[in-house]
Amino acid sequence: MWEALQERIYLNFISDERWKYVVDGLLVTLKVTFFAVLIGIVLGFLVAAIRSTSEQTGKLKILDFFCRIYLTVIRGTPVVVQLLIIYFVIFGSADINKVVVAVMAFGLNSGAYVAEIFRSGIMSIDKGQFEAGRSLGFTYGQTMVHIIMPQAFKNVLPALGNEFIVLLKETSVAGYIALQDLTKSGDIIRSRTYDAFMPLLAVAAIYLIMVVVFTKLVNMLERRLRSSDH
Repeated sequence: MWEALQERIYLNFISDERWKYVVDGLLVTLKVTFFAVLIGIVLGFLVAAIRSTSEQTGKLKILDFFCRIYLTVIRGTPVVVQLLIIYFVIFGSADINKVVVAVMAFGLNSGAYVAEIFRSGIMSIDKGQFEAGRSLGFTYGQTMVHIIMPQAFKNVLPALGNEFIVLLKETSVAGYIALQDLTKSGDIIRSRTYDAFMPLLAVAAIYLIMVVVFTKLVNMLERRLRSSDH
């Protein structure tokens, strides 16, 4: 049994240096996830700020209208469909890097969910905090930056960390545009060796390890933020 396992490992990963497919795919997955997270945070924060400002002050109604359309469309359609539309429709006639397309698609998708997470955190802060900030002479923007957002961030950190973990796993559908990410690399090895068990098990194990590590990091950050309250 051990010899048979060694043979399968050799066939799937050692022979013809097939392990390089996994390494290259992992790097692509991490690259897409990292830049998509950055886009998601920036876009989500802007949308959340616009929506919460509109709800509390009645201003920015036109921008709020477009934000609502964005949230409805993005949250109401599958991410794989959005990925295909961006690649085959929007950039169908352009020679564009597949990684850039994936980053845009997953960033736009994540931004919609991050926006609602941020908005729920902002709206969870007592209105007295806004009044206290204004009584100190802060503008609305200064009150948001210095008083509201730090508290809101602590409240939404668990949900925000979970969204980033979900985003990491969602990138596994990038193979639909022939992007060689981690999942696609396992499928390439399977197509070469006709052995689905070993490459796909390795891909699943790598995703599991990354999720566990990221979860630990989020928990550490959450504990540090809680300790700063004392």
